[in-house]
Amino acid sequence: MTNCYCGSLLPFEKCCSPYLNGIAKPARAETLMRSRYTAFATNNAQYLVDTTHFSTRKHHKIEDIQDWALCNQWIKLLVVATTVNTVTFKAFYIDSEGQSQVHHEHSIFKLEDGKWYYVDGDFY
Repeated sequence: MTNCYCGSLLPFEKCCSPYLNGIAKPARAETLMRSRYTAFATNNAQYLVDTTHFSTRKHHKIEDIQDWALCNQWIKLLVVATTVNTVTFKAFYIDSEGQSQVHHEHSIFKLEDGKWYYVDGDFY
């Protein structure tokens, strides 16, 4: 079994796969963020759109998400800090020009009707 892309050291099938396949819902903001990273790594743009809060969803076009996910090679995720509704993380990747990059973000999440959503983030 392959370890999950989110860095949890659990097998993908027992970690983020149930979220990406709609079998389970993340119980915490950090779990949603990890599953969203995994969605980028596996090019599951629909999951990214579906887990974005409706108030900011119009700013996230599925084609743009899919293009960005595909043109980068996702290396690893490092969770820096968490609160109940925020996660600060670094996503390491190699861009389409072969350059190592770090996406450093402080993300805000919202729990609504028992489901967590990504709202927005500040980039460093």
